[in-house]
Amino acid sequence: MSTRNGRANEDAPNPVSVNPPPMKEPAIRTRAMPKDTNSAGDIWGGWLLAQMDLAGEAAARERTRCRVVTVAVDAMEFLRPVKVGDVVSFYADVVEEGRTSLIVEVRAIANSEDSGIKHRVTEGRFTFVAIGPDGSPQKVDPDQRR
Repeated sequence: MSTRNGRANEDAPNPVSVNPPPMKEPAIRTRAMPKDTNSAGDIWGGWLLAQMDLAGEAAARERTRCRVVTVAVDAMEFLRPVKVGDVVSFYADVVEEGRTSLIVEVRAIANSEDSGIKHRVTEGRFTFVAIGPDGSPQKVDPDQRR
């Protein structure tokens, strides 16, 4: 929305159409490629899920400072299709913490470089468990927080 004389111009185009990304760096940023399409020509949902899992793992590992494994995808919602060539940024935040587990919310924002419009395309909640050197669940140390 643009302003003129301090007032909002409701007719001005808004380049961010669905919830702007948070003001932080994405956990992952990648370009959607033709090899990742489904039969309709949109980016395959499984590709998005895999990228979201990687972004969630990065946030969980940064928090725990140890190996983590995905134990559940608690929720997943596909809001809009991703097109070939879109640059997709995946934002991840630890939202809950248990003794050995973390819940991470992941949001995907696709940026169409042709139009400059950004859309929230996917969001989900992933549960990760911290794993010790012996492969068993490890307590999440509160002192490891950044």
